[in-house]
Amino acid sequence: MTFEPPERFNIADFLLDARVREGRGARVALVSDQRTWSYRDVQEMSNRFGNLLREAGVVPEQRVIIALPDGPEFVAALFGILKIGAVVVMVNPELKPEAISYFYQYTRARVAIVHQGAQEAFEAARADAPCLAELVVVGRDATERRLAAQSAELATFPSHRDDACIWLFSGGTTGYPKAVLQSHWSFAHTTTCYGQGVLRLTEDDITLSVPKLFFGYAMGSNLFFPFSVGARSVLFPDKVTPELLFEQIRKHRPTVLVNVPTMVNHMVGHPAASDADLSSLRLATSAGEALPAELYERWKATFGVELLDGLGTAEMWHIFISARPGAVRPGTMGTVVPGFEVRVTDDDGRELPDGEVGWLRVRGNARAIGYWQQMEKTAQAFQGEWYVSGDMIRRDTDGYFTYCGRGDDMLKVGGRWLAPQEVENCLLQHPAVKEAAVVGVVDAQGLTKPHAFVISSVRNPGLAEELKAFVRERLEPYKAPREVVFLDDFPRTHLGKIDRGKLRTATN
Repeated sequence: MTFEPPERFNIADFLLDARVREGRGARVALVSDQRTWSYRDVQEMSNRFGNLLREAGVVPEQRVIIALPDGPEFVAALFGILKIGAVVVMVNPELKPEAISYFYQYTRARVAIVHQGAQEAFEAARADAPCLAELVVVGRDATERRLAAQSAELATFPSHRDDACIWLFSGGTTGYPKAVLQSHWSFAHTTTCYGQGVLRLTEDDITLSVPKLFFGYAMGSNLFFPFSVGARSVLFPDKVTPELLFEQIRKHRPTVLVNVPTMVNHMVGHPAASDADLSSLRLATSAGEALPAELYERWKATFGVELLDGLGTAEMWHIFISARPGAVRPGTMGTVVPGFEVRVTDDDGRELPDGEVGWLRVRGNARAIGYWQQMEKTAQAFQGEWYVSGDMIRRDTDGYFTYCGRGDDMLKVGGRWLAPQEVENCLLQHPAVKEAAVVGVVDAQGLTKPHAFVISSVRNPGLAEELKAFVRERLEPYKAPREVVFLDDFPRTHLGKIDRGKLRTATN
C-alpha cells in the first residue's frame, strides 16, 4: 500500500484540510481531559497560527521551532507552520538554556513557539539566536488575544512534495543531535505504508502515546496516522507514569497504545498491573529501543494485548520493519513493511545470507534529503536510493529480522561478536533485574569486555556475582559481564534512550 503524491503537495493538506473537504470536519480529532476538538476546530486553530507567523514575517522554507507540551496548541502550531510552507523544528520543551542555544544557532529559526512555563529558559538563550525575530509564548493572555484576532481562513501553500517540511533529530548517544531533513512525500509514504497498511487504522480508532509529540515516533503514530483516516488522538501534557497511563486508558478507552520498552517494563512491574483494564486496546506498538523477548512475554501474560515491536529511523521516517498482529515472533522485530526494501550487508555493501549478522540498508520513498550541515555524514549514510544505517541486524529464512545493536555498540570479545541486547535480555529474566544495559569497556590490556549496568529491585552483597553466574549458565561464557554496576537510573539522551556513551565513560 503506497501513495505517490502529485508534484505540488503539502502534508498539512493531506492530513488535515482533506478531512474537512471530505465532510469529516465535525468528527472528533483531539481529546484531552478537559474537552475535545473537531477537525474543523483544529483547522481553524492552525490557520490562526499560520496567519500569526506570516504577521511575524515567516516565509516559506524558513524554520520555526516548536517547544510545547502535548496539546491542541502543539498540533495547531505544527500544521500552521506547514500550511504557510515553512519548516517545523520540534524540540523538547524541557531543554536547558545551553541546549536551546545550540538549537537556536544550528537551525537559525525565525520564530520559536514555546509554552509560558519554558519562556524563561528560551529567553535566557536569546543572545545566541542570530535569526530569531520573535518568541511566541503560548499561555500568555497577550498571545491568546493575538491569535484570536487572526483570520480562521488560510490557503495552504502549494509546497513541492520534495521540499523539506520537518526537521527530525537523530538519536545519537554522544554530542549534540544532527538534523535530518524530511520531505512532505516521506511523511505521506510511511503514513500509508505503516499507519494504514500495517496498523490498519480506521476512523474508529483512538490513539494514545507514551512518548511525546516532539519525538518523531509519537508524531507519526499519535497524530499523522490517526489524522490520515479521520480517527482521534488523545493528548496529555503530563510526564508519563504507569499510574497516569492506566488512568488515561480507563478514561479515554484508546484502541492503539504507542509505547516504548522502558514504559512496557514499568507497566508490567507495577503493583496495580493485574487490576488495570486494557480491554479497549486492539494493539500496542513498541519502538525506540529493542524489545526483549522476556519483556514481550511478561506484557502478553499480564495484559493479553498484542504488542508489535518495530524498527524505524529519522532518516527513513518511522517504522519500516514491524511485527504483525497474529504473527509476532518474540525477540524479533517482524518483517519488512510493504513499500520498503531491507538488506543485510557486509562492510562492502554485499548482501549476506540469512542467519548472518550485518549492516542494515533500507530504501523506500521515505528517505531523507540529508543531514543539515553534515555533508560528509550525508554522503556516508545516503548512497543512491539506500540509507546505510549504523544498525546491525540478522534475517532468518522466513524474513523475520532480529536487532543486534548499533554497530558502535556491538562488542568484539575474544574475536567473536557479542550483541548487548542478547545479554540484556538474559539479565531481564532474573527476578531482581528491572532494567539492564550492557556496554563494552576496554581493560588495562586493551581488550574489550562486557560490563552490565543494572537497575534492580533488591540489593545484596552477592547479587553482582549471582548475575554473572546467571548469564554464564544460559549463554556462552564469553558473553557474561565481567562487572555488574548497580544504578538508580540510567543516563538518557534527549529522546529518552539509554546514553551508552555516558555509561562507558562512567567506567573510566
